[in-house]
Amino acid sequence: MSKLRITAWINGEPAEFLGGTRQSLLDALRDELHLTGSKEGCGTGDCGACSIVVDGRLVCACLMLAPEAQGRRIETIEGMAVDGAMHPLQRQFLEHAALQCGFCTPGLLVAAKALLDRNPDPTETEVRYWLAGNLCRCTGYDKVVRAVMDAAAELRGTEVAR
Repeated sequence: MSKLRITAWINGEPAEFLGGTRQSLLDALRDELHLTGSKEGCGTGDCGACSIVVDGRLVCACLMLAPEAQGRRIETIEGMAVDGAMHPLQRQFLEHAALQCGFCTPGLLVAAKALLDRNPDPTETEVRYWLAGNLCRCTGYDKVVRAVMDAAAELRGTEVAR
């Protein structure tokens, strides 16, 4: 498999790596850049475990080829915490015990952040709809939805309902 030199902005930093013409972006992130937070659950874009944001759009990294990252702005779970401080979504997931095995958690967090970046005041229905592409076999989703709603309130600076 031939490799191409790919340059992109990943988590706000310039990055350069060699990516195969048939290599998924997920594999390039994990194998070439050692960003292992995104997981491969299905390889077909059905589970959301590999969710990342590319140029402001939520995508499954398993469905994107590495060369398609050329010149793009990519956000992964590794870029969510800033200067060692957890993002409010991460903090709320912990407070609500919205994770169990943790395999789906990076994808859920990235998807939730993508939602809140677009809509800082979503309804519960909008949160459930937005996260529908992320499969979790452990949590039952209610705690995840509560965590996202409370993080949204925190980010808006309003009272978090308990």
